[in-house]
Amino acid sequence: MPRLPNALTAGLVLALLCPAGAQAADGPPPAGLALAKDKGCVRCHDVVRHYVGPAFQQVADRYRSDPGAAERLAGRIRQGSVGEWGRVIMPRQPQVSATEATALATWITGLPAPDKR
Repeated sequence: MPRLPNALTAGLVLALLCPAGAQAADGPPPAGLALAKDKGCVRCHDVVRHYVGPAFQQVADRYRSDPGAAERLAGRIRQGSVGEWGRVIMPRQPQVSATEATALATWITGLPAPDKR
């Protein structure tokens, strides 16, 4: 049986053990997270951990003080982007409607700053 490189093996193990978007609190996930799961965003993104793409929290942190960020982010969700977060390409997401992209972008950019205790 061929051996997988260590980084790939570790990534696969983490993906299986740490479900994307896992929440510590009980109860239903926020509507934005439910939409992100439904549209497949969590295949590459997590709420707090960098996975294939940046964590939703990283995106919120970068754009928190930018009032036009949600609109631009909605466009990037639908159209895709290159070079915003390193070399990984964000593919276009045609299964996400413009309204859904706006809802996702608004949810992501509205995530509160992490508690720095």
